[in-house]
Amino acid sequence: MELAPDDGSADADREALASLLTGPLLPAARGLLGCRLSAGEVTVRITEVEAYAGTAGDPASHAHRGRTARNAVMFGPAGHGYVYFTYGMHWCMNVVTGIEGEAAAVLLRAGAVVEGLDTARARRPAVRRDVDLARGPARLCATLGIDRAVYGAYLLGDGPVRLRPPVRQVPDETVVAGPRVGVTGAHDLPWRFWLDGDPTVSAYRRHVPRVRR
Repeated sequence: MELAPDDGSADADREALASLLTGPLLPAARGLLGCRLSAGEVTVRITEVEAYAGTAGDPASHAHRGRTARNAVMFGPAGHGYVYFTYGMHWCMNVVTGIEGEAAAVLLRAGAVVEGLDTARARRPAVRRDVDLARGPARLCATLGIDRAVYGAYLLGDGPVRLRPPVRQVPDETVVAGPRVGVTGAHDLPWRFWLDGDPTVSAYRRHVPRVRR
């Protein structure tokens, strides 16, 4: 179990995280590695993320064609949750980044459960290994109990879903960058970041278009 040190630095660390999220997309994405996301009793340490830009140059982004009712929160301000439903059965969660008015968000792809393991297991009883509880964006949300209710929520406050800085700084040499998983556009951009060798990181699968017959 990982616990944040109670040394009076928590507010300063939270302010530093808020500042990071309002900055450029890729440093913000990398900076989310090691952060802790809590919902109720369960906390996960983020081990894998993917960055998505707005309308300029990122056809894989939900905001590529502009603002809609679905993606409106992506346009800022930073630090809020962008939750969406996919494949008619799964919730996935992003952290909004950048300056207000320019869409950008970071998908939380995977994490390791560091608090509330019994509750996490109860939510996903079919999972045999603890490292698989939050291995993948939909699994992460299921483990934390995150759904549409978190859409637009401010994550750096004291609400029901809370994003906190890492307990320890993540060394640069432990971070790997590579192509995003399963996207149809701009699939070779190295905008996925993960902790090298961490067993909770999801397997890479490049999107293969279906051949119409």
